[in-house]
Amino acid sequence: MREFKTLRFGVLKYDDNDIVYFPKGIPGFEDHKAWLLVGNDESAIKWLQSLKDGDVALPIVPPDFIISDYDPQLCKSDINELKAPIKDLCFFVVVAVPENAPWEATANIRAPIVVNAKERLGKQAIGQREDYDIKHYIFDDSTREKMRSAFAQSSSAAPSKGGAS
Repeated sequence: MREFKTLRFGVLKYDDNDIVYFPKGIPGFEDHKAWLLVGNDESAIKWLQSLKDGDVALPIVPPDFIISDYDPQLCKSDINELKAPIKDLCFFVVVAVPENAPWEATANIRAPIVVNAKERLGKQAIGQREDYDIKHYIFDDSTREKMRSAFAQSSSAAPSKGGAS
């Protein structure tokens, strides 16, 4: 059992067979080859935690959390690199949540994180679907507006600092 100190999760304990290897890294983190998949089983949101830098963790979700019939149409070469048929691969999409504006959360549905769980091998692959965006809103327009309004109401209702005694 090994230990690794992280910013988000404190000390993580893991075995070598918990590591997912990304031979080419992940775009923006090309020199980060070893990652852990971290998260609560009950939550759709998971994290890819870099084992090179404890401060680097990427929030990910299964794409069917966002699109029910997700099909990024990967190139055969990407599938071959992962050493498994597409039916045996796990897909995740990276999520970006702007500070103080969670209703504007987006997911990169164009370039999923693809993992061969049996071989513990992963890569971020660029799908061929041009209608899939790198910044796809997670919430629909109506939900985003409700969240924005609720945030505005809670912010304006917050007590001011200092107040009378």
